[in-house]
Amino acid sequence: MRLLCCSSLGKATGISALFIVGFALILKYFDDDTVPVKYLSMSEDIEAQEEHFRRQNQSCFILGASGETGKVLLEELLQRNIYSRITLIGRRKLTFEGEAYKNLVQEVVDFEKLDEYAAAFQGHHVGYCCLGTTRAKAGADGFVRVDHDYVLKSAELAKVGGCKQFHLESSRGANKDSSFLYLKVKGQVEAEIEALDFDRFSIYRPGVLLVDRQESRPGEWLARKFFAAVNTVVTSSMSVPIQAVAKAMVSNTLLQPEKKTEILENKAIAALGKTVKK
Repeated sequence: MRLLCCSSLGKATGISALFIVGFALILKYFDDDTVPVKYLSMSEDIEAQEEHFRRQNQSCFILGASGETGKVLLEELLQRNIYSRITLIGRRKLTFEGEAYKNLVQEVVDFEKLDEYAAAFQGHHVGYCCLGTTRAKAGADGFVRVDHDYVLKSAELAKVGGCKQFHLESSRGANKDSSFLYLKVKGQVEAEIEALDFDRFSIYRPGVLLVDRQESRPGEWLARKFFAAVNTVVTSSMSVPIQAVAKAMVSNTLLQPEKKTEILENKAIAALGKTVKK
């Protein structure tokens, strides 16, 4: 009986593996998410670019540093040490242990009254926004308030405060004309921030984020496991490790943009996320 169970399990595993490989090949065939050359060729002089940027003595802020991407982004920024000052803007003060965090500045704000906290957004060269929630967690109105209202108001205050670059984590498929609330809101806030006319506005549209969330529904967990398996076979436009998103946001800051507004789709994010050899 035990041998029979092992044999059945082995067959099931083999069938699953074949299915994943087959699905990955289909994705590769139909996938037209092309990667700009500059994202593929950056790794050769990444250290020189970091040193050049470091000498400019710039500062940045992070919105959403307590979230999954924000946490990894903060670690990436601290490790690469390209800013003279990093400020976290959020609704509560975060607790950190270790020497690496001693120079962090934390600004606690009430997102419902952001106009009263304009000073928190002043004096930064670069802003990173990883702020967001889900409809399942906050309801439709709560989702719109966080992912649109809070994000847009923060961008407005950052622009008035002298911020030159704004880097926004959005979503694959974002479209202000979409019939899906999530994608519509993401697309709307992209367009409205673009209208603020930052010197540089970078939009990151990752697919399924490959990360072990602390809060996760069974369907979300299963989807991430599936795409993680696919990702080991072929890089697609459907998913990306969350570490790659954070690395891409930092590395792209070092690049000279071809346009004031740039959109990095999933494959470009994945490619840029592999440029760091540290």
